[in-house]
Amino acid sequence: MSTTILLIGLMVFFAHFLSLQFRKTNIPDVLVLILIGIIIGPVLGFVTPADFGKIGSLIAAIALVVILFESGTSIEVGILRKSLATTGVLTVWCFVLTTLIVGLIGYYMLQLPLLGATLLGVTLGGTSSAVVIPMVNALRVSEKPATVLVLESALTDVLCIIGVFALLQAHTQGGIDPGKLVGTVMSSLIFAAVIGVLGGIGWLLVLGKVRDFPNTISSTLAYVFIVFGLTELLGFSGAVAALALGISLTNYEKFGLHRIQHLDRKLEPLNEMDITFYREAVFLLKTYFFVYLGVSIHFGAAALIMVAVLMTMLVYLMRLALTRVALRDSAYQLRDTAIASMMVPKGLAAAVLAGLPLQFGVVGGEVIRDTTYMVVLVSISLSAILVALYPLPWVQKIYSVLLNKPMPAK
Repeated sequence: MSTTILLIGLMVFFAHFLSLQFRKTNIPDVLVLILIGIIIGPVLGFVTPADFGKIGSLIAAIALVVILFESGTSIEVGILRKSLATTGVLTVWCFVLTTLIVGLIGYYMLQLPLLGATLLGVTLGGTSSAVVIPMVNALRVSEKPATVLVLESALTDVLCIIGVFALLQAHTQGGIDPGKLVGTVMSSLIFAAVIGVLGGIGWLLVLGKVRDFPNTISSTLAYVFIVFGLTELLGFSGAVAALALGISLTNYEKFGLHRIQHLDRKLEPLNEMDITFYREAVFLLKTYFFVYLGVSIHFGAAALIMVAVLMTMLVYLMRLALTRVALRDSAYQLRDTAIASMMVPKGLAAAVLAGLPLQFGVVGGEVIRDTTYMVVLVSISLSAILVALYPLPWVQKIYSVLLNKPMPAK
């Protein structure tokens, strides 16, 4: 027990060192943390996912909620409004094309049945909020592209989750209603956003009174968990609700609430101490989440590894072409557009969904699980490598040509 506690303490200091190195060398800390998890888990066998019990998956879920909420507090409504059209194009097309690429490879190369190949494609169709948001923040991407990437990662999580469960429902019940599926997706997004905004307004009204009690700096995060849990229980997206809640807490003036007579005196906005606390919480949860992710990765046969690499490379090439079209506006500079083209890592949602086909008795379920884990590892590694290489002048010239963007003035 004492050794475990010692390692936990050392891990925090090591994570601070990695964050500092990220700023100096552009080598993402998330990749190093995953590699640590792989070494102490699958390679050396010191720990296994079973050793964490339910705590591991719980930490992963909490990390996702806190990362989305904290990211929401840094989003400006004006930038959000300008980014919605671009976000929609990038989100839908990237999800559809990724699903198609991965599904076809799964069908023809892994010999999966049509259902299994489609499940694999949908599972890997999104981008990971838990990976994208910390990297975007650390890289100091401009507000507009950063908002696009944050929203895309949150929305694609919803598409992946609903898509996988719809396909599993078709597997068990023998059919699926396309109209009902579209309605479910839209209601999950819209109602979750409404719940998040209303929840944020309600919390602003009571936050001043809550602060009269001692030791309440963590009460806002507790409230976020409540809103997330209730939203999920209602059948909507808790992740989108957490993001919307964060946005509403720091943008209430943009909603016109402060103009309502006598209401402005009751609203208690977040202060700098609150924001600092949330960032520290994200840092700690991110550290342990990525180590746990590395521990949880399954290494399948060598053929699966090669297929996972092929899938990832094709998805990144597709993303590069799609980014050139979606972010062609001159407002998006070369660096921001290039980073956006790199941000297709898979993560928490894919890892959680990967085991469901096996549980539901889908043919090829084990192949789907192992392939997904490998794509998670390869995609995060590729994003990290591309981010680390980008500062090199010759790499920037390549991206300038591929994205049709001028080189930055020296």
